[in-house]
Amino acid sequence: MRLPRQNSKKARIEIIPMIDTIFFLLVFFMISTLSMSHYSGLPVNLPKAATGQQPAGESAAVTIGADGKIAIDQQEVSGEGVGDILKARLAGNPELLVLINADERVEHGLVIEVMDQARQAGVAKMAIAVKPKENRSEK
Repeated sequence: MRLPRQNSKKARIEIIPMIDTIFFLLVFFMISTLSMSHYSGLPVNLPKAATGQQPAGESAAVTIGADGKIAIDQQEVSGEGVGDILKARLAGNPELLVLINADERVEHGLVIEVMDQARQAGVAKMAIAVKPKENRSEK
């Protein structure tokens, strides 16, 4: 006499809940990493202009604060060090665009001094950052 064999159920590892958990952890760590980043730069109030445009390509942002502090790509530098840093950046990219972010209360002479140092470093492309002006006639 033979007894019928009972098929035993094989153990299965469900992968869908594990994928959900890993995705949740990935999102959690991405968001927590972004919140831990501290971006330091000089706060500036840009002047307004009706013809302002976004620059295309790689650029070096030279920021001049209202108190006269100068920073290149959020790293504070001395007034005399601007030319040296831009020379080093130009060695890597000869088509580098220097974008000057000057506070609207900065003296004109300081902006010209920074532009002169950039020209002496060999910068061919330069732009001054502005805020777009609001058109009252379109409202």
